[in-house]
Amino acid sequence: MTMSISKRPRVFYGYWVLLVAFLSIFISAGCGVGIFSLFVNSLQAEFGWGRGEIMVAFTIFSLLTGLAAPFVGGLIDRYGVRRIISLGAFLLGLGFISLNFIQSLWHFYGAYTIVGIGTAGIGQVSASTIVSYWFKKRLGTALGIMSTGMGAGVLVMAPLIGSYFIPNWGWRASYLTLAIFAWVLIPLALLVARTKPADMGLCPDGITVSGDIIEAKSSYPASTGFSLKIALGTSAFWLIGIIFFINSFASLGIFQNQVPHLQDIGFSLSAASIALTVIGLGSAIGKFVFGWLCDRIQAKYACAISFVLLEVATIILMCVRSTSPIAILWLYATLQGLGNGGWLPTMSMLININFGLTSYGTIFGVIILFHSIGCAIGPFLAGYMYDTMNTYYWTFVMFLASYAVAIPLVLAIRRPK
Repeated sequence: MTMSISKRPRVFYGYWVLLVAFLSIFISAGCGVGIFSLFVNSLQAEFGWGRGEIMVAFTIFSLLTGLAAPFVGGLIDRYGVRRIISLGAFLLGLGFISLNFIQSLWHFYGAYTIVGIGTAGIGQVSASTIVSYWFKKRLGTALGIMSTGMGAGVLVMAPLIGSYFIPNWGWRASYLTLAIFAWVLIPLALLVARTKPADMGLCPDGITVSGDIIEAKSSYPASTGFSLKIALGTSAFWLIGIIFFINSFASLGIFQNQVPHLQDIGFSLSAASIALTVIGLGSAIGKFVFGWLCDRIQAKYACAISFVLLEVATIILMCVRSTSPIAILWLYATLQGLGNGGWLPTMSMLININFGLTSYGTIFGVIILFHSIGCAIGPFLAGYMYDTMNTYYWTFVMFLASYAVAIPLVLAIRRPK
């Protein structure tokens, strides 16, 4: 049987799918991880909670996001992505509405449980899986574009929430605003998202083929590759898991505590929010650059470069004082953003290259579990150490050491035979 190739559509449908993936990442980061720290001092002032107690909510959020990720990946591999993203967006909005009404610490934790599960449905597992199906030749670049949603989310939402909504409308109304953003994704996912090109008579990168070929191809396995069970027996899997645990442990530990740290040393909430904005811009640029870089050098080398940038950024943060030139703060934020930009495109490429697409969603979900455990522990431990020592100095030293360990582990990854 020969393949008959017809004229490509004017706009490859994969670009619309890429847009939905971008917006999913935008909302998951911009409404979740990226702005959590902006609410810390408001919650502390109203309820008298310690920073460690507040960071427990972020720990719960991260753990639930991670624990749900393997199940989300398995459901996507089996049923497709459209319903998963829409359900995740619904739960995310529901969690933010609940946060508007909190009166107790346990209510706060319960609301972030819902937010964490919802974020797992719309986050990296769903977005990365559909992009990996729709693009082959320039997969790294497509993943980079998708990943810029994370930086763009912080870039837009940090000043919007930190400099406008919280000061003018209060933190409760700000949570309601986040719910609206989350629910906008529901109709977009239902109308646009499609898991595989074969679902629409297409092949990756925009080649269209005759109906009988598509029908035959849709009955084939998604691609060659490893099952989760086989992947678990490789050193590459465990190295990737440990590397991205370290990445999130250190980078999120710093990210979620940098606003209170900067306020402690004399900067205003507005200045700290602008620093978050610069980080978001740097992250958006970094994600595209690292995705593009993964099409040109091995993903593990690109990942190692991102760790070096994070190491340098942390050293600069430790040197910032209230009397420092403001340019030093922006330099820190730029390097931190660029370094943060590396993890999602390099993780996606490392999983794709080493394990294929057969169980991509499930394997990606388990790696995200490693990542989310790091997200859960890092910020909480940093907040606890601050409550104990009244300084972030030794916390930053711990994170520097973590980056130093991660770099040789990245370089040790070998593709399984």
